[in-house]
Amino acid sequence: MTLSREAAWQVLTEHTQNENLRKHALAVEAAVRGYARRFGEDEETWAVVALLHDFDYEKYPDLENHPFRGAEILRERGYPEFVIRAVLAHADHTNVSRESRLEHTLFACDEMAGFVTAAALVRPSKSVLDLEARSVVKRMKDKAFARAVKREDLKRGAEELGLPLEEHITSVIASMREIADVLGLRGSL
Repeated sequence: MTLSREAAWQVLTEHTQNENLRKHALAVEAAVRGYARRFGEDEETWAVVALLHDFDYEKYPDLENHPFRGAEILRERGYPEFVIRAVLAHADHTNVSRESRLEHTLFACDEMAGFVTAAALVRPSKSVLDLEARSVVKRMKDKAFARAVKREDLKRGAEELGLPLEEHITSVIASMREIADVLGLRGSL
């Protein structure tokens, strides 16, 4: 099977109608692409995995089914095992250990992209374009902010990439800035 972003986007949009979930997939894709460039990896392949990581979440939001149902669907459609494994490994509750650089990157970018989005949206500008890592770190210390996001996961993601937390945050922000309009994060800037 040849992996293509277009085919992955079709799978995502077939299973995900919620605009915010689609934007999350696009934000994670941007961040993962940024790391693919940084690490000299295949951007298209990594983008496909990022787009597909949560495609089943709207239909199966519970831990019993997500991302297991998605993995079954991908297997039925002939996706390679490394794609399926990365999708499974991005969620700790699957007990699929993260081994490849792609798996670590997807985990690191998933929650961070969501947290960066939330941090941008509460700014007066409602923009990722003027968001800095120190603001994100400050928000991480506020337990009431984006309460569902585990701060340990944000920190562990950076650790799994072997990067200081602020450097990881800066990288995710920079990648998301590239598609700020698509993400609805240009705000008033």
